[in-house]
Amino acid sequence: MSAAMPASGCTPASASGLPPLVDIGANLAHDSFDADLDAVLHRATLAGVTQIVVTGSSAESNRKALALALGHPGRLYATAGLHPHHASEWEASLAAQIRELAAQPQVVALGECGLDYFRNYSPQADQRRAFAAQLALAAETGKPLFLHQRDAHADFLAMLREHRPQLGPVVVHCFTDTQAALEDYLALDCHIGITGWICDERRGTHLLDAVRIIPDTRLMVETDAPYLLPRTAPKTSHRRNEPAYLVWVVRALAAARRQSEAAVAAATSATARAFFGLPAPE
Repeated sequence: MSAAMPASGCTPASASGLPPLVDIGANLAHDSFDADLDAVLHRATLAGVTQIVVTGSSAESNRKALALALGHPGRLYATAGLHPHHASEWEASLAAQIRELAAQPQVVALGECGLDYFRNYSPQADQRRAFAAQLALAAETGKPLFLHQRDAHADFLAMLREHRPQLGPVVVHCFTDTQAALEDYLALDCHIGITGWICDERRGTHLLDAVRIIPDTRLMVETDAPYLLPRTAPKTSHRRNEPAYLVWVVRALAAARRQSEAAVAAATSATARAFFGLPAPE
């Protein structure tokens, strides 16, 4: 990548020379993007991010993610699910919404769902109930599954292992756990999403070794915007993450895996398109 950066803090595709990138997880339904989404998408284009999967994590964000995908065909896609933080909101009407959304071609995965015992915004029993219900929905619909796990590996693994034979493609998104946990997920034929956590010299250095064991065909990249801004990215007037910063995740992965940045970009994008059923970028 060129060391010269435009004022926006993004690396243009013309400077990076990278193949087109796919951001498999960006929370563009978050209200922090309401005022400047067009500019955010323009910066993503300059950075070579050609396709973005917009994460749904609640009834409201599920609807908004689909609306964004419909408004940007071929560029944005959506997921539909209930994040474990909101697990206490699980009810029949939400299950019906997710089932209905799963029938939309722009909805390319179910989730974000899983377990998060770090915050416990919803009681753990409620989290397990909502997760089990969404695992069943994924098995019913055949949709790929977009999963979240933090500080809940034992329960998460047990539930996933129980349902895995009935599930299609599965990605453990925003992976930040240990290499032992990574090995457990790879043994269950899961894909792995890596974020800017790998760029964090305070918390993410363990990933530099762990990511080397992920096969090219299981590895994908994501920003989880507006969260997890890569600490290696240029400093800007705001600290909101956005898809344009995906290039910094690719850079860190390439260094850790001893691969070229172009090879990581090409492989992760090909894997993402195969996983979510995305067309080749125009």
